Amino acid sequence: MLQIAHIAENRDLVEKGLTRRGFPRAGQAIDQLLQTDAQRRHTQAELDQLLARSNQVSKQIGELMRQGNKEAAEAAKQQTSELKARSKRLAEQLREHEDSLQQQLYQIPNVPHPSVPDGRSADDNEVIYEYGARPELGDDALPHWELIEKYDIIDFALGNKISGAGFPVYKGQGARLQRGLINFFLDEARAAGYTEVQPPLLVNEASGYGTGNLPDKEGQMYEVKEGLYLIPTAEVPITNLYRDVLLKQDALPVMNAGYTACFRREAGSWGADVRGLNRLHQFDKVEIVQIRPPEQSYTALEEMALHVRQLLEKLELPHRVLKLCAGDLGFTAALTYDMEVYSAAQQKWLEVSSVSNFETYQANRLKLRYKDDSGQNHLLHTLNGSALALPRIVAALLENNQQSNHVKVPEVLVPYTGFDRIT
Repeated sequence: MLQIAHIAENRDLVEKGLTRRGFPRAGQAIDQLLQTDAQRRHTQAELDQLLARSNQVSKQIGELMRQGNKEAAEAAKQQTSELKARSKRLAEQLREHEDSLQQQLYQIPNVPHPSVPDGRSADDNEVIYEYGARPELGDDALPHWELIEKYDIIDFALGNKISGAGFPVYKGQGARLQRGLINFFLDEARAAGYTEVQPPLLVNEASGYGTGNLPDKEGQMYEVKEGLYLIPTAEVPITNLYRDVLLKQDALPVMNAGYTACFRREAGSWGADVRGLNRLHQFDKVEIVQIRPPEQSYTALEEMALHVRQLLEKLELPHRVLKLCAGDLGFTAALTYDMEVYSAAQQKWLEVSSVSNFETYQANRLKLRYKDDSGQNHLLHTLNGSALALPRIVAALLENNQQSNHVKVPEVLVPYTGFDRIT
């Protein structure tokens, strides 16, 4: 979340950034925030004065007793009791102001980086890079949901039987392709300097709030037990490894990668554009996460985007990179690149990765800081990206590489799958 001091000191800049996002009544929301903060600070000052006065009177009681002035001592005790009662009421008011301020801050999204283009929706996103020729398929080309039936590699009916819609069962060469892709992505991440971690698939509320998935994305997350949620992405548990942590400067940068299953309710996602693997309730993904000092984070973002592009090149998939406009940014992101692959049979672009810099937005929630050489503590910048999400990668691989009686497997994957074609 944004820091209240930053909002107060940069009021116009923050309001302009929120307005660019399309955040409703940005000025009114900031006014309310600053008013609540003023009440909090006033109450805090009043409480501090009362506590100081109470301590002063308490010290006088002992001195009065030693002097034998019991009447004055009793009066001082009475005054102390009254001061403590008033202090208790003020402490309760202070907690209310702090809770109110915290909840208001939770509702304010991140401010877009100055380089983020203006715009209201995905139609306004800026294409900044495109790679590879789009495959030209014959008239008999099949979409992936027909190819998986033809080669019997993924079974949606079985998944629906045991879980429900959006929970496919991978089998045979389909399961081996999944496992091969996961291992390929993890090996590439390790070669790029990432340390592999295997985090839990369930997180508590504190973790959800730490990365900004709560309260913003409650409708997308599965709550399996009060206070426990299935992860929507490995970003949540991996980033929360560093919640309430003060890192030493020589421990930076932090670079972690992890494979997990991911779970998303995707409420209301129905229609032809989400057929087959295009949108699922459970899917596999390898995530990369970095934690950097502020002055390094945008260089790191470019490196992460390049890492994803190189994965797509090795998979021989035509792809493009979009810089998201202000109105299409995720709630917590300051700048995001989306990577899309071209699906030849569907004749459209499919998003397979988002790489984002959150600046201090998550770190402020997480209380994630580092100590510099002078001993000063500073908030860090957090970044994450999909490297990669599997379902739409598989969809594009199947569609783009289909032949009359098989699907060709990209050369880079053959050592991982053990076969060069799906038959």
